Amino acid sequence: MNRFRTVGVKLTLALAGLVAGALAIVYVAVVPSLEDRLIDSRLDQLERNSSLVINDIEANEGTSRLDDILRFESEQRGARVIVYEFLTDNPIFLRPFGDSRGLGQTPAQDPVAQAAAEHQRLERDIVERGGMQFAEVAVPFGGRILLLSAPLAETLDTVNLVERRLLLTALVALLAAAAVGFALARIFARRIHRLERAADRIASGRFDEPVVDRGADELGELALAFDDMRKRLSALEHARREFIANASHELRTPIFALGGHLELLTDEEVDEGDRRAFLEEMRRQVERLTKLATDLLDLSRLDAGRLRVELAPVDVSEVAASLVGEFGGVGRGSDHILSSAGDDQVHALADEERVRQIGRILLENALVHTPPGTEVRLTTTRNGDSVELRVEDDGPGIAAADQEHVFDRFYRAESALAAGSGLGLAIARELTSVMGGELELESRPGRTVFTLRLPRVVVPVDDREPALAR
Repeated sequence: MNRFRTVGVKLTLALAGLVAGALAIVYVAVVPSLEDRLIDSRLDQLERNSSLVINDIEANEGTSRLDDILRFESEQRGARVIVYEFLTDNPIFLRPFGDSRGLGQTPAQDPVAQAAAEHQRLERDIVERGGMQFAEVAVPFGGRILLLSAPLAETLDTVNLVERRLLLTALVALLAAAAVGFALARIFARRIHRLERAADRIASGRFDEPVVDRGADELGELALAFDDMRKRLSALEHARREFIANASHELRTPIFALGGHLELLTDEEVDEGDRRAFLEEMRRQVERLTKLATDLLDLSRLDAGRLRVELAPVDVSEVAASLVGEFGGVGRGSDHILSSAGDDQVHALADEERVRQIGRILLENALVHTPPGTEVRLTTTRNGDSVELRVEDDGPGIAAADQEHVFDRFYRAESALAAGSGLGLAIARELTSVMGGELELESRPGRTVFTLRLPRVVVPVDDREPALAR
């Protein structure tokens, strides 16, 4: 892996970039603004001093030499003081009349003084001479122009000092951010690597080691999700192995029975009565194999999502009555009492063939798991927006420990009356779910009720389009 593409390096660079961006914004906002403020402050000071210098010149002009007054004011104000007079009026030309440094060094032309003479008002600006910058204020007075000029070197040195310290602070902050970011990124990256290793373990089918991350952030939540996935996959893997083992066992039993009976039939000494008994047993084993194969096929279609249902209005009361008729012979053979009752014309939005399949599973379950003489009732009712088909018996009931597992695949209660492959109720519940319904169990000694609940649909008498009950 390219080390510069790791999450740790990316996070470190991102944090350093964020700090650098913030410092750049501070630099752009502070340094130019500071420079402008200091220069404006110096110009304001010169502007205030200009009126004081003019007053001093006018008050002492007749008693002192002008150069002495200008030198004194220069020392007091911390600025060079120059007085220009008009050489010509149109066009305007100025010539130096007095200078605190002496007329020999006075600039013949100054743009700020020239602007003040032309506009006859106070002017202020920055002027560059000899590679240096000066803050200048020029004021017309008494037919002359007063110019105060102060070097900005000290002011600019202050700005440069602030700039250097800001850059130094920025460098230190960047190094600190990089160090802290790298340390945090390493911790963060280690947590990610732990999750990566956990994902590899889960992908290779090892579900024994939990995924642990004690962080209270998104990575901690991701670790919890990984661990939940591990538990679910572990349960699915356990169910898969158990399913294969149970299916193999369920298939092996009738196959061995068929093989044993075939060997017995090849014996020439078997009389006709035994031969017929063997053939009858073989027929039952073939029926058992056929039912098991059908159940396994239904389960595989349900798991793959390929089992399709055609939803249409189904008269559940008619289905209940037909199921009682269909199982009438079986009930009489096992000495069970079958009956149906409830509301007529109870319509549900469902697949009629699947409703019948679920009803057969529930009826067969009641007949197999209850002793002879038990009454089994099918009842249909409307319950708000739902239609209920209840299969109720007066048998011994289902033990509390078994009730939460009766819908599990291949589950069979430890009972002398337990029989079958243990797939029927699992298929019934999944078919119910596909049709948008619910299948519930309520059991106690002397009463067991399986309730199939489906969405109710209203079928108008004039055969218009049916509508779901609201």
